[in-house]
Order: sequence, then C-alpha cells, then structure tokens
Amino acid sequence: MSVDAMISSSPSKSQFDDHHQQQQRIPHLLQCKPLYEQEVNSLPEVDFQQVSLHQHKHILAFISGPHQVTVRDFEDSDGKDPCIIISDSQRCIKALEWRPNGGKTLSVACKGGICIWSASYPGNAASVRSGVASFVGTFSKGSGVRWTLADFLQSPNDEQISSISWSPDGRYLASASHESSSFTIWDVAQGMGTPIRRGFGGISMLRWSPQGDYFFNAKLDGTFYLWETNTWTSELWSSSGGFITGATWDIDGSMILIAFSESLTLGSIHFASRPPSLDAHLLPVDFPELVSLTGSQGIDKIAWDASGECLALSCKGGNEMYSGLIAVYDVRRTPLISKSLIGFIRGPGESSKPLAFSFQSKFKQGPLLSVCWSSGWCCSYPLLNW
Repeated sequence: MSVDAMISSSPSKSQFDDHHQQQQRIPHLLQCKPLYEQEVNSLPEVDFQQVSLHQHKHILAFISGPHQVTVRDFEDSDGKDPCIIISDSQRCIKALEWRPNGGKTLSVACKGGICIWSASYPGNAASVRSGVASFVGTFSKGSGVRWTLADFLQSPNDEQISSISWSPDGRYLASASHESSSFTIWDVAQGMGTPIRRGFGGISMLRWSPQGDYFFNAKLDGTFYLWETNTWTSELWSSSGGFITGATWDIDGSMILIAFSESLTLGSIHFASRPPSLDAHLLPVDFPELVSLTGSQGIDKIAWDASGECLALSCKGGNEMYSGLIAVYDVRRTPLISKSLIGFIRGPGESSKPLAFSFQSKFKQGPLLSVCWSSGWCCSYPLLNW
C-alpha cells in the first residue's frame, strides 16, 4: 500500500488556523481534534512520556511548560477551554501518566517527587490522602472541572523523577531518575515507597506488564532488567543496538518487544514458563522493508494493541518521503512473531511528526490508534479492515 493511500482524509494546515473548525470531526470514526496554537508551540518533541493519552477516554495530557501540565478533554462538549495544572510542588516536569482504573487521575513526575492529580466536580470533590496539603488547580470554565492535588510522593534528596509506570491495577506506582541506579515502588494509598537497586547508571524507562507479574527497567547504558514482582528477583540483559527507545508488552505479559536507538530490529523476549519464572529467550524481529523504504537507522516509538494483532512504530530520521510517518503492521504469534506491513500513516500539516501514540483498549470494533502530532492535531485512526 502506498504512503498516501492509507489515510487520505487528513485536515489541511488552514483548518488548524480556522477556529470555527477546531472541533471538527472526520466521518467514519476517524477523528482529528486540534489544540490551540499556543499549546502546539509548547509541545516538547522529546520523550514520549511528556504526552499521555488516557487508556479509556479521549483525554490528552501534556507538559506545556517547565512547571505546568495542560489537560484537554475532547469528550467534554462544554469544556472548550483546556485545564492548566500548576502547583508549587510541581517543578521541572519530566514525565506524566494516567492511572489505570483510576478515572481521571494523573501522575506527574517532577523535581523532588510525583504529583498525583484527580479531577473534582461540583458536589463531588476528589479525595486527598491524610496529611497532604491539598491544592486546587485551574478549572475548565464550561464543565466546572477542577484538578485537585490529591497526593505528593516525595523522593529522597530532592531527586529529579524522570520515569514513571503504574501497575495494571493502579495500586502501585514505580518511579525512577536518570540520576540514580535505583527505582521506587510506591504503595500510593499509603504514600509509602520502597527503593530497589540493581547495577549502576541512571534509569531511562520503566514498564509494568499487563498482568502485573513482570516488570521491566532500562538503563541509559543500554542494559536492562526483567523482574518478577512476587519476590522482586531480576535478570540482567544487555544490548548492542544502542540504548532502548521503547518497550511494549503483549496482553498476557508472556512477551515484551524492545526497540533500540541504533537498530531497525526489535528484540522479542519470550518467557519460557509461567510467572514467577524468569527463564526467557531473545529473538530478533526484523523489518527489512523499513530499511529499504525509509533509510532510517533506528526505531523511535512503538505501540502494540491489546489483541496483539496490530503493531505501530515510528522511525528516526530517514529520507524525506517517509520522515515522520507511522508504520502499521499486521502481527501474528504462533508463538513466534510474524508480521506484514499494512501501510503508513501521515500526520496532518507540514513536516508533522508523532509525539506520542497508543492504542485505545476499549474500542471493541478493532484496533484504534490515537496519535498526538507535532502539527497540533490529536487524531484517532480505526484500523478495521486490512
């Protein structure tokens, strides 16, 4: 399939500038929602954790300044204005992530700890953990939603938190810093953290498995650890393909795909036995068509849908024609991974690049990929017929 054939209904740049079309809906389940221009200019084009799409709702949160977060709820027809979340406790923000099974609860990694924000409504205020000084952020004028600082998980020595990951049940939150070789597992209800350390060097990424039995953490030097969460035992792995740029689990947590900065080959780690066994083997997943078509040198971001049948990835650099595109693959596991290229998704606007993308887990008709583009559009692509 050609590059332009897959998605042909992307809005033009002029639509972004027309404020009357800012809530435009593309028919046939394809939605593209623009952000305001001042928000677009502040979108950081770095770590994908600086933009977070809600797992079950069409809500976008992103870092819009060194010390502030912007939340856009596209399902709220009355709340046309974004919510700006600020607090004296929220300094030097590096990452954010929505809490699973937590409604509208957002965790924000910053200097000195993690802010836990919850949405409050008229007559239904968010609960605040005992002993925490509550702070109410700005609100959406139309809906009256306010964001309450429900908790602040303080890191030792005013450490800069740069990576976070929720357990699938939303009870525990893992946090880490690129300044430290240890990560912390927080019991959020109690506000208590347990530090865990292996090896040396700062930590770049954390990923909890969908069932909560396994845990993945990557180091800046290209090494990574796989943990079982029953006794928190780990196995060390190393990479020759550069540092890790992305990692995604399959739905049952028996396999994890890992992307590397200097390779167009994914690493597929298969667990040989049920949890808590750490017996596993690594197999390569090659993408020769990406090498020949794009000329790219490495994979930037990856996402895998809940069924395990659809994989999306973006590449670093490459030739002009394919720069900034998202490649979409049909995937089969038997149990080894086999895949076939479906096509590419081009973002709206000129030189648009994907800042973040993920699959919505509650879309029953098939894979639904949500993408936040650097041109200022948040789009949803239903990948139903291939």
